[in-house]
Amino acid sequence: MNTFECIYDIVTMIPYGNVATYGQIAKILGNPRMSRVVGYALHVNPDPDNIPCYRVVNRFGEMAPAFAFGGPNRQRELLEQEGVEFIGERVDMEKHLWCE
Repeated sequence: MNTFECIYDIVTMIPYGNVATYGQIAKILGNPRMSRVVGYALHVNPDPDNIPCYRVVNRFGEMAPAFAFGGPNRQRELLEQEGVEFIGERVDMEKHLWCE
């Protein structure tokens, strides 16, 4: 498996109604400095119907400003459809952060 495939595999494990951070995924991969690689991999997600990249946010719970599959409003819509709650423009990380 290459790095992107590993990232996609981890993202598919994020449970419905939860989010993970780019750094969290990088840490699971074994290199906490790979957050940007995680972001790039998700930006070129080859299968957005089965790899829920919208469940990945930054460490503050903020959505990607250039969400590749419909913009930040779409990312928020998808998360809200799963019951994810927000405090202003940020995901309520205390309630929805995935504890892998």
